[in-house]
Parts: sequence; structure tokens; C-alpha cells
Amino acid sequence: MKITRKNFLALGAAGAAAAWAGQARGELVQTVHEWTQTDFLKAVSRPCRYRQVYDITAIHDGIFLNNIKNSLNGFQFGFGIASREFNVVAALHGLANLLNFDDAMWEKYKLGEFAALKDPKTQKPATRNIFYSSKANPSDRNPDSEQSVYQDHTIQGLMRRGVTFLLCHTATEEQSRKLKARLGLAAPSETIVKDLLGHTIPRSIVVPSMVATVAILQLEHHFSYITLA
Repeated sequence: MKITRKNFLALGAAGAAAAWAGQARGELVQTVHEWTQTDFLKAVSRPCRYRQVYDITAIHDGIFLNNIKNSLNGFQFGFGIASREFNVVAALHGLANLLNFDDAMWEKYKLGEFAALKDPKTQKPATRNIFYSSKANPSDRNPDSEQSVYQDHTIQGLMRRGVTFLLCHTATEEQSRKLKARLGLAAPSETIVKDLLGHTIPRSIVVPSMVATVAILQLEHHFSYITLA
């Protein structure tokens, strides 16, 4: 089924209600009636000249975030393109999917140990989402300043510049099962899924399957594709 605004609206209120119910259950495979496409469609289909999707599975010390920042600056300053005319999406799955969760989840489920990611402040496995919070000076608009919003490559900073971060439901399901086994948790894996999905970073958008979403972004919404090895 082609995901378009028209056939989404055909789902109506009942579809939206089922979407929330499906997310709460945390089913391994979501169907079109079990997730809310409104935010996704709004984010990816807004009118603009240039669209770019970053397909990211590995964290690699957050290098991809700096690449996204460079894309934004290249469009805006290198080519003189107004920010409203480009749209950049970060499609996170694999271990990178974990960056969509807040500090509470990083601490509760020991996500730093799971991802083999150290906190630079403690040199111990991260118990917080170290790539989320911005420390840029909001009044610094000099693109050559390291403290500028234009050199900010945190998730929060990139979101403020219009980057959309997508969360993979399938990856969350798979990771929940691994976390249950790794930590010896008694709770069903679906409870862990529900917990994680209830603690996403602000404005992160859940999609059913990122590998399918990337194809839809490319073919339906005409996003150019980039990934990092």
C-alpha cells in the first residue's frame, strides 16, 4: 500500500485510535492501521527544493551528526539556499535507534553498556543520551564560531534547525528482547517496548520499519540517499 496523505486520511479517527493501541502493545510487526502517520507525512512532505535522508545504523561516536550539520551549512551558506528550501531526515535504526530514547531509558536499561558507548565525562558506559542536549549559545549566529548554533551537532540542536529524527519500531522490538535477556528482566519484552516508546526524545517520530521507510522516502517523497560506513 502506497503511503500517501490521501490514503492516510481514509483511515479516519478509528485508524488513529488503533495506531495508539498498536504502539502501546508494542507489536513486533505493525500494520498500516496501527501507527499514526500524521507527523511523519507532515515532516517529510512539506514543500521544498531539496530533500536528503541519512540512513544510519551505527553510532560511531555520533560522527553522522556532524555530517548532518555540514549538510545544513552547505545548503544554507555554501549554496545560499534558504532553510525552508531543504529538508533533512535522520533515519535511525540498528544501534543508532537507541539515540531516540531519553536519559531515563539509558540509565534504566543500561543502554551505554548495550551499545558499548562511554560517557566522555565519566569514561564509563553512558547512562544518559550523550548526543541529545545542546550547549550552543542561542544568540551566537556566526557560522565560524564553535559555540554557534550553526556548529551545533547535537540532536537537539539539529532538530531546532529542522532535522527530523525517525525511530524504528522494529529495531525497538528487537532491542527490547535483547535487553530482557541481557539484564535478566522478568517483565515481558512488550512491556519494555512500551516503556521505551513512552520515553522518546521530544519530536522523535516512530515509523514501523526503517528499511521500508527509507525506500518510501526515496521513491515516494524524492529524498536523496546518504549513509556512512
